[in-house]
This record gives sequence, structure tokens and C-alpha cells, in this order.
Amino acid sequence: MEFDKVPEWAAWLAQDADGTWWAYEAEPNKQDRGWYENEVGRIQRLGQTAPPPDWEATLRRWPPRC
Repeated sequence: MEFDKVPEWAAWLAQDADGTWWAYEAEPNKQDRGWYENEVGRIQRLGQTAPPPDWEATLRRWPPRC
């Protein structure tokens, strides 16, 4: 997935088990098959790609740090 449309406020990205990518303003919480907002901050759907083999490993800070 190319992240050219990530909102400026995004601090976290994550992909659910179904392949949907999300941007989060605050670190999201994990649920059965994906991530959800923790009742603070904004959330935005970024798109969908193939489901990942390990969706739990997709949570990452944004922008990437070197």
C-alpha cells in the first residue's frame, strides 16, 4: 500500500485482518481481527489491500522513523 494520502494528524497506521488500512491519531487498541480507536483522537480509512499473514504486526508509528 502506498501511503500518499495519510492525513497530517496521523501518528499510527495499522491494517486489519481483512486488509483494510487505517490511520489513527492516538495509538489504537487491538480487537479480535483488527484495530479500533481508543476513544481519543481521529481515525481515517486509507484503503484496502490483500489481507496480511500477520495483521497484529502491522501497527506502526507514522511517519516512519529512520
